[in-house]
Amino acid sequence: MRKKYYLLNFATISVSFLLTVAAVAQTGRFGSAGTPNLGPPEAALFPNLAAQQDKLEEEGWIVRGQATFVLQGHPTFRSPYRGDSSLAPSANARNTFSSDLILGRTLWDGAEVVVNPSITRGFGLSNSVGLAAFPNNEAFRLGSTEPYLYVPRFFFRQTIGLSADTVPSDDDPLRFSQPLPRERVTITAGKISTFDIFDDNRYAHDPRTQFLNWALVAGSAVDYAADARGYTNGVALEWENSTWAVRSGAFQVARRANGLFMDPSITRGYQLLSSVERFWQINGREGAIRFIGGLTSARQSSWSDLFINGFDTFEKNPNRYRRKLSGGISFDQQITPEFGVFARFSMQDSRIQSWMFTEHDQAISAGASLRGTRWGREGDTLAVATNLGFASNGRRRYLDAGGIGFIVGDGRLNYRPELVTETYYDVRISPGINMALNYQMALNPGFNADRGPVHLFALRARTAF
Repeated sequence: MRKKYYLLNFATISVSFLLTVAAVAQTGRFGSAGTPNLGPPEAALFPNLAAQQDKLEEEGWIVRGQATFVLQGHPTFRSPYRGDSSLAPSANARNTFSSDLILGRTLWDGAEVVVNPSITRGFGLSNSVGLAAFPNNEAFRLGSTEPYLYVPRFFFRQTIGLSADTVPSDDDPLRFSQPLPRERVTITAGKISTFDIFDDNRYAHDPRTQFLNWALVAGSAVDYAADARGYTNGVALEWENSTWAVRSGAFQVARRANGLFMDPSITRGYQLLSSVERFWQINGREGAIRFIGGLTSARQSSWSDLFINGFDTFEKNPNRYRRKLSGGISFDQQITPEFGVFARFSMQDSRIQSWMFTEHDQAISAGASLRGTRWGREGDTLAVATNLGFASNGRRRYLDAGGIGFIVGDGRLNYRPELVTETYYDVRISPGINMALNYQMALNPGFNADRGPVHLFALRARTAF
């Protein structure tokens, strides 16, 4: 009876979103919790609902939402041994579901408050361990069999115009759709994802509409601040003028490695992030490059600390806070209106363990994205990308000695860099409804040449309004 109840609950949530779809287009924003209307209400699946959304926005309200379902699995693969953080070698499949509602309200000129309640359920493969570049960014490291309600975002934002001329609003579902001052300062404070602010790569940033893999959402060796579900508390300051942008922020860090709870000692446990960005057009084709750097102070250990204090202190250094630098470069460029490419490079202080994002010490990724205009499917997307992740000498020693990380740890190690290639074809079924077929091949999962390769197949269904 309980199983039938949860299936019914899941179906009810899904149908409720399917019945509220408006006029939309694909977006590249991280974990896009909805989509702004980008056309007249008549172009929507349900024109009356789209018109009502537009009317509410004129009155100072945002009401948007989405639901995403991912089914992912892999066949049996070679595995002579395994550890506590290994991907299970037997044939396996798991699914995840997320649904979001965005509610926003203007307060005064340029000021707004946004709240994002969310319901999620499901698990990643092997409970989201086994690959540093884990194949489903929708899979939390804290899965659940029952629908779970929480609030990933709740923030205040003030936009201050510095120029009289304006530019069209971008496709950010967390913003109102009216034009923005070309030169502006934006202050954001509250609970957000650091990816809402940083590394907004055009072709690889949103697992709900683009690549699913964690390592293709952002530079995987930048240890972005987050709890185990991917969100944090902090404040960010941004200046941009359509050609340049400078973004900085201060954020809470997890109390334990990959922990759910944030460190309350904000003067000792924190992350400072900054990004300098340059935008351009070449024959009308847009491009961008972003230089990102971060300083993280947390109860993290050096690899030498772990050998001295014991591997059971991996989750929390018993003696001190340590600081760690990380940084990266993110690039994207339109080649034609339908075709674009991207690349990233990232690295962190290889003497210190990873704390919150992935377990790469250096990473390189690149890929391309093609819209289906040439074959009469303008709303479809075909894309491919590869990420190559490296482990430092300290991490190799730790894993080879039987150490277990929060994502990888086979009990032994025959080191090779971890290589994951992903491709997907995303089909626009109708306005606001998309389905995607996804394939990933992982070589040397968990940096271990003794295991794999792993072939991963996924189906993603999404509706947004």
